[in-house]
Order: sequence, then C-alpha cells, then structure tokens
Amino acid sequence: MEAELATLAATGATTLVGLMVSDVWTTTRERVARFLARGEDTGAVDDELETSREELIAARDGADPDIAADVEEEWRLRLRRALRADPAAAQELRALIDDLVPPAAGVPTVILNNNVSGGTQHAPFVQGQHFSGGMTLYGSGTTPPAQGPGTA
Repeated sequence: MEAELATLAATGATTLVGLMVSDVWTTTRERVARFLARGEDTGAVDDELETSREELIAARDGADPDIAADVEEEWRLRLRRALRADPAAAQELRALIDDLVPPAAGVPTVILNNNVSGGTQHAPFVQGQHFSGGMTLYGSGTTPPAQGPGTA
C-alpha cells in the first residue's frame, strides 16, 4: 500500500506543478489548498502554493530546471505526508487529480498493475502494456533454452 501512496503522491505533485503555470491555476490552487489543509485554515497552504508558483515562473524565465524539480519534490513529499497521515485521503486526491486533468478526448485510459512477490527475483522484470517482436529475456546465471529445429 505504501508504494501505491508514493506513486499517487508523485502523480499529484507532477500534476500540481504542471498546473501551477497554467491558466487554471486560481481554481486549482484553491482546491489543492483545501485538500492539504484538511479542514484547517487554508491561508498558509495557499501562500505556500503561490510561493511555489512564483519560484516556477522565475525558474522558467531563467531556464533553471533544477528549481522546478525541487518544487515538484517538495510537493511530492507534502502530499505523501498527507496521505500517510490520512490514507483515506487517497481517494480524495485521485478524484481531485481526475477533476483537474480530465483524460484527453479519444485517448483510452489504461490502468496497469504489476505485482512481483514471493521473495527475491533473479530475472528481468518488464512493465508495460503491449509487447511484440519476439522479446526474449533471460535471468542472470541461467542458461537459455536450446534453440533449434523442432523446438517451440
């Protein structure tokens, strides 16, 4: 569950930072401030969000990608802490992200879940949706199966 919350926090931060420099920032800021304040005064959170936006604009104007990465990391950690404190907030954050960034028309939404369990894995692990072209992977320390006439 921790990995899922971490992924959700990262998605939320990436979405938030992208929206900070968009035309919908005013509405976004209010909704995110309410989410992060969790029923407390939203003023302080609102100020932090606005400060981050100003940093992003200055970084963009100065072509400094490190600042943008720092701002995103800051909000990723902030969202992750909020989700740890209240795991039920995960559903609220997902809904907020979906509302703020609806899927593009005509683009299918894909949900991919991969789980690896059962101890230490000693082989390549590939995540994706579609694979083609005869992909062959062998784990370290293993001998590939015999390839020859009549073998499948």
